Amino acid sequence: MTTITTTLSDTDFDAPIQDRYFEDYVPGSVYAFGTLTITQRQILCFAGEFDPQSIHTEPEAAGNGPFEGLIASGLHTAGVMMRLYVDHYLSKVASLASPGADRLRWIRPVRPRDSLSIRTTIEKARVSCSRPDRGIVHTAVEVLNQHDEPVLTLTMINILLRRARQSRR
Repeated sequence: MTTITTTLSDTDFDAPIQDRYFEDYVPGSVYAFGTLTITQRQILCFAGEFDPQSIHTEPEAAGNGPFEGLIASGLHTAGVMMRLYVDHYLSKVASLASPGADRLRWIRPVRPRDSLSIRTTIEKARVSCSRPDRGIVHTAVEVLNQHDEPVLTLTMINILLRRARQSRR
């Protein structure tokens, strides 16, 4: 899958993604990135492989279902979020791992032809107590549709190397 997305806001990190370290993730900073447009074919392919519920795989049956039409799997939406997050937000040189995500919520359905973007807010960042060469960043992520309505929210937790690395004591 080839994606081309751009920064949606006038502000972006001071450091480019190829030179972004823990220190560049400043609490309170907000960034917007995206967009990717979801096709019916993508919804059907993802759901056919990973979430074969009729609301995701059968357009006619989905039309008579609770959402009155075909919708993307929530995990498909999370995958789109991750693509935008990695393409624009997460450091290419300092990202080490993620211990997980918190508070994942699907707010409204994603439908064919919806265009999704992300808005990230850095909630907190702290140097690791046990490994001072790295820090832990908590980022609130909102996936927004073309009407600027949230469709998914979660908090990502990432471990990033520090630019000013300190030796372990």
